[in-house]
Amino acid sequence: MSTNRRDFLKSSFIGAGLLGTGLAACTNLDQKGQSASSAIQRTQLFNMSGYAAPKLETVRVGFVGLGNRGPGAVERFSHIEGVVIAGLCDKDPARVDNAQKILEKQGLPAAKGYSDSEDAWKAMVDSGEIDLLYICTPWALHTPMAVYAMENDVHAATEVPAALTVEEAWQLVETSERTKKHCMMLENCCYDFFELLTLNMARQGFFGEIIHGEGAYIHDLLNMNFNKETYSDMWRLRENLKNGNLYPTHGLGPICQIMDVNRGDQMEYLTSMQSADFMMAPLAEKLAAEDTFFTEFAGKTYRGNMNTTLIRTHKGRTIMVQHDVTSPRPYSRLHTVSGTKAYAQKYPSPERIATGHGWFGEDEMKALREQYTPEIVQVVGEMAREIGGHGGMDFMMDWRLVDCLRNGLPLDQDVYDAALWSVIAPLSRESIENRSSSVEVPDFTCGAWKTNAPVELTLKGGGTTGVISAKASVNQLGV
Repeated sequence: MSTNRRDFLKSSFIGAGLLGTGLAACTNLDQKGQSASSAIQRTQLFNMSGYAAPKLETVRVGFVGLGNRGPGAVERFSHIEGVVIAGLCDKDPARVDNAQKILEKQGLPAAKGYSDSEDAWKAMVDSGEIDLLYICTPWALHTPMAVYAMENDVHAATEVPAALTVEEAWQLVETSERTKKHCMMLENCCYDFFELLTLNMARQGFFGEIIHGEGAYIHDLLNMNFNKETYSDMWRLRENLKNGNLYPTHGLGPICQIMDVNRGDQMEYLTSMQSADFMMAPLAEKLAAEDTFFTEFAGKTYRGNMNTTLIRTHKGRTIMVQHDVTSPRPYSRLHTVSGTKAYAQKYPSPERIATGHGWFGEDEMKALREQYTPEIVQVVGEMAREIGGHGGMDFMMDWRLVDCLRNGLPLDQDVYDAALWSVIAPLSRESIENRSSSVEVPDFTCGAWKTNAPVELTLKGGGTTGVISAKASVNQLGV
């Protein structure tokens, strides 16, 4: 552990008057004195799991980062009742103007624009005119922006991953606990239809005891990562100079919810292995020979094609997470659930469920969907499919976030999920660089996982206003 980390923790504890108190404490150890390590002693300032922030009658949202993901988020929020899009920020003024056109098309008032400097987003947070900062920027900005928002009395919602280092993950946790502001990572795959179905089935005991899960991000992005028009400053290509599973959360999030990770079970340790790079370095060399723009990317060592990370939990369950964004193969997030009574798998299509050697037939699958489709899908699913965003899961995620904030409900994904799911990237890198040695996974809940209640992705327990809002919006759209 770095000296800065020790000093930070020491000053935080002394400043908060927490040394010697009876609050929950935890120790996080890592193998061989590596980055997450050297016995971090930490006291939980406040348990954000199950925390319900005060209700917001209207959720005033400010968006930062209007390049790839941002405009779609603005579009989705324009359909949600009880929302005011109060701020739009990007360093490129043209992107702010394009986002304003989305509001104009929906008959909504223009938002205040922020684009006069690299730090314009801070002015949006400082304005006192937003309740939620919605972050769609390059990865390295996610933690600094989320922390700044929470420090200034604004909830934070950030695209994935929420943190790039162990230090950043702890910073998110400590800031959220101290400020009692939500920090949600926008893991949209937790709101996809089959993932929600299997979550509800697990809650109802259909799978029995969960034994093993698999998740992945297997997506051929080779050419896009080298497209100089797609990402400013080629930041995503630069991220691929790092080893490890760089993007673990899409496949991991739904499996963690099914296994009640952070809420009844917890990751204990992981080991990670990676193939060689067979494609990125050769492509960089080829492009550099054709275009001097790519000269700086030639002669570099890139992450391997396939990363496979294995995780064991305290209850003895196992999780496999894979990452491959360069090989020419079909898209897959795996989403495999294996229990003592049943098995489910989403990829390759079609979605399948079994209780033995044979898959259920079409009629049996229809009956399962009728029985186990959760309430959120029954209420919002049709509207989500109509508005879209990766088939509707993006809209479902955004609608549910607003529903929780307006009704004072705990979030489905809290800061501990954001930290834990994201930290697999640096921990997998550490394992790879130590010949796949096992690495302890920090317990960001400081032991509270043993008593935290499982996430309940339904509308029971206070979501009445949200239900009415959704139905009103559906009627307005004529869906």
